[in-house]
Amino acid sequence: MSTFESKKQIVTDLQAKFEAAKSVVVVDYTGVNAKQTTALRKSMREGNVEYVVAKNTLFLRAAEAAGYTGMDEMFTGVSAVAFCAEDEVKPANILSKFIKDNKIMVLKGGILEGEVIDAAKVEVLGSLPSKEELLSKVASCFKGPLQNVCYALDAVRKKAEEENASA
Repeated sequence: MSTFESKKQIVTDLQAKFEAAKSVVVVDYTGVNAKQTTALRKSMREGNVEYVVAKNTLFLRAAEAAGYTGMDEMFTGVSAVAFCAEDEVKPANILSKFIKDNKIMVLKGGILEGEVIDAAKVEVLGSLPSKEELLSKVASCFKGPLQNVCYALDAVRKKAEEENASA
């Protein structure tokens, strides 16, 4: 396979990733060493997020082929992209935590639900709780009132038993 054909295949693969992703985050990974990269990739795998490093021109061509325009400024310098097809928040959460912990790497922007977003919106997205956390909070909201009803019914049962025992 020639170099041109291999690059064409890479663009096709990246285009498919852009099209399938619910969210995409673009970062500048300057200053990240091998140990940090390994840890980051591990956390990405655990979150079902795909982290890809490629040439900016290939990323840009794939994004444009997927229908995303206005990403020219994001794909300058050293770029890596995190793709997630399952969760809109997960890539931003993982990268924001990594940036906070290591004080390296810079968010450049991304894509959320088919719309190109800037770095500030990615930061806000990264500060949101994960889908699992939100679901557990909703479940606890339902659990509280139901638990109170159970306590009230149990108190009524105990009172009825006491009345029957004394009669």
